[in-house]
Amino acid sequence: MPANPKHLTTSNWQRFAKISAGILGGYLVSVTFHLALSYWFYHVNVIITSAFTGFILWATLLVLAFLAKNGWKIWGLYLFITLLFSAIIYISKIYFPI
Repeated sequence: MPANPKHLTTSNWQRFAKISAGILGGYLVSVTFHLALSYWFYHVNVIITSAFTGFILWATLLVLAFLAKNGWKIWGLYLFITLLFSAIIYISKIYFPI
């Protein structure tokens, strides 16, 4: 059964923003989240479990990108979360050098 056209995104830019935010933005959030965890917990365990939890987190973020009304707001949110986790990584490198 095909989707109801009134629920589909008509703008090509919004469609592109949702697809790219879901795939690329979700991946960036997932990777930086696990890297930030690896500085606070034993990094070998985090890297091993990130093979599974990284995919689950990425798939969840991919679906959430399509549930939003505006793809550019999702891009902004994903970039903000990525920068937040990157700041945690930077601070962790200063206080816990490996």
